[in-house]
Amino acid sequence: MTELAIGVDIGGTKVAGGVVNAAGEVIARTRRDTPHRSTSPDVVEDTIVSVVEELLADHADRVVAVGIGAAGFVAADRATVVFAPHLSWRHEPLRDALSSRLALPIFVDNDANAAIWAEYRFGAGRGESHLVMVNLGTGIGGGLVLGGQVFRGRHGIAGEFGHMQVVPNGIRCECGNKGCWEQYASGNALVREARALWESGSPTVTDDLRSMVGRPEDLTGPLITEAARRGDRLARELLGEIGTWLGIGIADLAAALDPGTFVIGGGVSAAGDLLLEPARAAFRAQLTGRGYRPEARIVAAQLGNEAGVVGAADLARAGVTAS
Repeated sequence: MTELAIGVDIGGTKVAGGVVNAAGEVIARTRRDTPHRSTSPDVVEDTIVSVVEELLADHADRVVAVGIGAAGFVAADRATVVFAPHLSWRHEPLRDALSSRLALPIFVDNDANAAIWAEYRFGAGRGESHLVMVNLGTGIGGGLVLGGQVFRGRHGIAGEFGHMQVVPNGIRCECGNKGCWEQYASGNALVREARALWESGSPTVTDDLRSMVGRPEDLTGPLITEAARRGDRLARELLGEIGTWLGIGIADLAAALDPGTFVIGGGVSAAGDLLLEPARAAFRAQLTGRGYRPEARIVAAQLGNEAGVVGAADLARAGVTAS
């Protein structure tokens, strides 16, 4: 009988969980809202335990491990969340806290590491030895697979591409710095720009966009993407700007890392070519050595919002096998 693992993906807005088999298939799912960052870490842990216990109800006899993909800096011990910009964790001993409440091996990783592992094993990155993933969600998450292994860095926190400075003294980021990449290429950036235009009374805000919600504060990334698919001029322009910033940052990553493929995931990637075509154009325009060097592919993630769940579960299963 195939061994199962539970994956839990903790993002800035949602906690998603799933039971995953060895083929990367999610056979049971559940989700919760992510507690606000001002709440105690215990509240976030309560949410995780609630998700895991619900999933264990029908699969307890076959689940061998629980993998956590956390939106934050996870230490090399795969146990401690050092810092989470969008959550209340600061040097949080997450594995120990969960192990005291769940009678299963617990493995903690960065959420983007989990997502890239899923794409490498089961999705858009299959067959690629040098893979970089850029996840555009609330912020930007990043992950690397080099030589068939997740690259975590000396201290476990490699891949925090979202906090590369792309604009000196630019927009203040929640991490405390200014001009971080995720302030220009993320779901938050998309919504911020749309709301700012609406609140300023700009005539560029179309009646179609206004008709979708009554107030600018009700605008969300998925709604803007939906408007863009329907042909809304402003929504397409804003997604194009996000895509351009995405391509600029990817060109810098290519100069440093020389991967064969970039996989673009996260909620904003649901816009497809409305995002990726501007990204590819900006990438080609900014790539150092352009015209003379091999050019990495830029492709959409295949596993969608389930990549974090699938990857966290598969890494946990591998961790049990290796121990």
